[in-house]
Amino acid sequence: MLRDFFLGSIKIHILYHASIEPIYGAFLMEELASHGYDISPGTLYPTLKQLHKDELLEKYEEKVEGKIRKYYVITDKGRQVLAEGREQVRELAEEILGKDWRNIDNE
Repeated sequence: MLRDFFLGSIKIHILYHASIEPIYGAFLMEELASHGYDISPGTLYPTLKQLHKDELLEKYEEKVEGKIRKYYVITDKGRQVLAEGREQVRELAEEILGKDWRNIDNE
């Protein structure tokens, strides 16, 4: 059941990284794992494909070490969704953790 909740967080995380630099699947697998997300390629790649289909990401391909790698970058529409997602995450954190949630570990 938590998987459905985490998938939304993962999408926001993907858009965030795509707003900084071009991203690709293997990079995202490592990045998400570093935050505790146990996401399989069978979940990640369809998610990237859907974000591309929804015009939140643009895709291009490059040959890297003899193999074709698909890179993704955020679109203007993706930036708008990311901004809205950030605000929702901020509001949710404040509601669940309190207004001073950033200082919660300092208490």
